[in-house]
Amino acid sequence: MTLFLTLLSGISWTLVYIDCIRLGIKQKTYGIPLFALALNIAWEGLYSFLGLKLPIRIQTIVNIIWFIFDLIIVVSYFKYGKNDFPKSAKKYFIPFSILTFASCLALQLAFYWEFGYSHGPIYSAFLQNVVMSILFIIMLFHRNSKKGQSMVIAVAKWLGTLAPSILMGVVQGINVYVITCGILCSIFDILYIILLLNWNKILSANNT
Repeated sequence: MTLFLTLLSGISWTLVYIDCIRLGIKQKTYGIPLFALALNIAWEGLYSFLGLKLPIRIQTIVNIIWFIFDLIIVVSYFKYGKNDFPKSAKKYFIPFSILTFASCLALQLAFYWEFGYSHGPIYSAFLQNVVMSILFIIMLFHRNSKKGQSMVIAVAKWLGTLAPSILMGVVQGINVYVITCGILCSIFDILYIILLLNWNKILSANNT
């Protein structure tokens, strides 16, 4: 069960990144909201580096793969992200983005220093997944389109978080924090899926 849930999470999130990259190139955009992207790449970079100092585990290999994919999405963000900035704030795009990535790295380091290698990545990962699930919905309405998004991303993102929620919140022992974050992620992820499925109806209703 542990191996299955770990692989399900790894494969699902890898599908998210691949489709984000595919759509980013095709539609000239980026597929992961800025703060989610910054938290993700900081987490993956930190725990890939730390994981290489220990006996190699499946999760470390998965983290390295995610980090590489996220680097590509970061490039897409800096190439196309300025288009999503308000006109009056476009000149601050680079410094604001750099500040965001630096701040998210500081947060990940703080979790690691406070909770250690055993609990730090778990606590930070599940909290950032809740934030990410909310940010995807906000991005959808901010862009007022499904640009950079797809049902593959939505469903894979949901399964990619649901699997470790079950693994670390139930299978490996009851963890109320993980279960709570997992439930919140599923609520917002399912809402996001429903919004994508009905997006054309939503647009039509708003235009009448």
